[in-house]
Order: sequence, then structure tokens, then C-alpha cells
Amino acid sequence: MDVTAFSNPVFVKRGSSYLVQEIVDLKGAIEFLEEWPEDRRSLIHETALRACYQAYDGLKPLGVARDAFVGFAKRAGILEDLEAVTPWIAASNSGGGQAQV
Repeated sequence: MDVTAFSNPVFVKRGSSYLVQEIVDLKGAIEFLEEWPEDRRSLIHETALRACYQAYDGLKPLGVARDAFVGFAKRAGILEDLEAVTPWIAASNSGGGQAQV
């Protein structure tokens, strides 16, 4: 069992390409936050990234990091609803963790 895996995945829009990315663990959340454009970073981004690193180091519960990432995604306007994404995931044959919507 992966101790860094989220209890439920988080779906976020990826750029302006209409791709939705499934974030399933701390590594994915950290990578997403690290790749976020510097000119769009904010205190919420910084807080989410810090929470993810602290959870990765065992200093914070995993749920706190997930909640911080969800809060960042909501504030950035990139959080995607699971019900909106599910039909696209079921129809996708690629299995790459991204569904086009």
C-alpha cells in the first residue's frame, strides 16, 4: 500500500488544452505545483506546496496536504468535478491519467 496515495484522486484542468489530469498522490501534487507558472503563483500555491512537502516528510497528515491541494485548485479555478470527468475516463483507452474533455 502506498502511504502517499490520496484517499480519493483530485482532478484538475491542465492548461488551456482542455486536458484533465488525475492527481492520485503526493508526488503528483508536488510535480503539478512545481510546474505551475511562476507568474501565477500565490500564497495559496505556496501553502499547498509546503503542506505537500511536509506530508511527504511525515510532518503533516496526508489528508491535510490533499485538502491544501484541493484548496489551491479551487482558488486557481482548475478543480474539475469527478462526475464531469468520469464518463471521459471510462471512454479513454490510453490509461495515461489524463482525459480530454
